[in-house]
This record gives sequence, structure tokens and C-alpha cells, in this order.
Amino acid sequence: MGVGFLGLGGHVPPVVIDNAQVAEWTDGDESWIVERTGILERRYREPGTATSDLALRAAREALAVRPDAEDRLGLIIVATSTPDQPQPSTGAILQDKLGLSGVPAFDVNAVCSGFIYALAVADSMMSARLSEEGGEYALVVGADVYSSLMNRADRRTVSLFGDGAGAVLLGPVPEGYGVLGWRLVTHGEHRDLVEVPAGGTRMPLDAQAREAGGHLFHMKGRPVREYALRTIPKVIGEALDSAGLRLEEVDRFILHQANTRLVEECCRELRVDPARVPLTAPSFGNTAAASIPLTLRTEHERRPFRRGERLVLAGVGGGMTAGAVVVRWY
Repeated sequence: MGVGFLGLGGHVPPVVIDNAQVAEWTDGDESWIVERTGILERRYREPGTATSDLALRAAREALAVRPDAEDRLGLIIVATSTPDQPQPSTGAILQDKLGLSGVPAFDVNAVCSGFIYALAVADSMMSARLSEEGGEYALVVGADVYSSLMNRADRRTVSLFGDGAGAVLLGPVPEGYGVLGWRLVTHGEHRDLVEVPAGGTRMPLDAQAREAGGHLFHMKGRPVREYALRTIPKVIGEALDSAGLRLEEVDRFILHQANTRLVEECCRELRVDPARVPLTAPSFGNTAAASIPLTLRTEHERRPFRRGERLVLAGVGGGMTAGAVVVRWY
């Protein structure tokens, strides 16, 4: 048997941050934001909302697709780099909010690649379990609250990021459907390209670190763009090789929505028709680990996936990390 997508869920908070607001924060120009990023607006959490709250909304929607989902759930993974707290995991908090005591639950942090990493982990764990026992489902959630990390004076980053959550329910599907292959890579030598330097054991989050802005998100935009354009086509090609497929056989590409312009550049680099690459960045911005599952769910609502349709999910994140998963829809 294969491991496939049985249900999708997504949630973005109600507070809309448009480009006029970002321009006011940065003393910048709305036209610059649109020209450079292609993002029109993004969503921010309401005060008091935690990452697990967003994850809960997306998870419930994904679980609701199957009436037996909660009874058969054997795994919960939350991909996030903005956890509710340093410990315990946001996965454990989400498990409690869902009322599913006893189900294994943990976090994966590969920044914006987190959902791809979590999906690969779930596929590996479920594939082993299905061969032995069969029948259990897994819930994989990508959720982030990047509004909590933003330097509102830095137009290069605050123009990009929003908050959100996306979820998939995984379960057994007939052989030849579901996850067909995947590829993950990490290049830790480039870890300084995307980071929040303070808050761990290397740089405690003290008054000095806060004064220096160490608790806020930092990104070196141009090197990140170069890394993405170099690495995404490579991991997609390797994932397709592992699945025994060619690029031209892929029906739709669900790419990490770093920003609209970068997704467009990836299309050109891959030489694929932009009509095969849905966009959510203009409406939601970059929602980090939520980006790929949120785009998957949004695209399924817009134009439902057909049985047998071949999808590639791919993206990059801090670390630097990258990954791609090939799926045949069931």
C-alpha cells in the first residue's frame, strides 16, 4: 500500500496587513513592495493567538474529512520554527487541544522547508507501520507566526511574511498512489543566511541581545534567492528520479511561496508553464512552514485535484534546507 493525502485543512488569521500598512511601518513605498515581491497583503494573528491555535484550526479541517480519523490517528507532526514555547513541543500542545492523548506528537524545525521534512518523516514512519500493522493515519501540520519575529523597520523582510497554518491527513492508499518519492538536503555552512540569532544556548535572549535585535528575524535576501534558484530544481529532479517520473509528467507544482517574484523565477528556471504553479503569496505572503500545505488546500478548493494527478511539493528554508516530495493524488 501507499501513503497518500486523505484530507486537507488550512487557516489564516483575520487581521489583514496590506502594503499601505507595511509602507507606513518602513517609511517606504507600496509600489516597491509590489514590484519586488508581488505580495499584496498578508495576515497577522490576533493578540493572544499562539501557533498551536492556528494549527488547531487547520488540523480540525483536515481531520473532518474522514469520520474515523481521530480514532485511527497514530502520529502528529507539527512543522514550525515559531513554537508556542521552547518546550514542550507545539505538537504536544496541539495533541492536547485535539483531545488525542497518547498519540505520538512532536515538532520538526527546518524553517520554511519544515512541512516537506515532516511529510518525509511521516511517510517513512507510516510506510514501516503499514507493512507491519496497517490502518493508521497521520496528521502533518505546518504552522508559523512570523509576525512575532518581524523587524517592522526592515522593509526587505516585513513586506514578505504572514501567519498561517496548513494540514494534511495521511493514510493508506492503493499501491502506485500517494507519496512516490522525496529528496531532502541541508547545507549548514549557509545557516547564517536566514536566522533568529538569539534565544538559544549560543546567544541567550537577554537585554543586550534584545537591544541588538537578536530576537528578530534576519535574512540575506540575494544569497537566499541564489540558493533557492540553484537548489529547488536540483531537489525536484532528484525526487522525480526516485519516483521514476519526468518533469513534463508533473501536472501541478506546489512550491513554497517565498514571494511571488521568486516563484515566477523558479518557473522560468524549471521551464514549466506558470499555469501549473499556483500562487498564494499575493494574498497570504510567505507563511513559512504553512506555505506549502496552505497552497495545496487553496489550490484544491480552486481546482480540485483529480485521481491520478501527479504533484510536486517543493521549497527551501533556513538552515539552509530544501526538499521535494512527489505525490500521485488519490
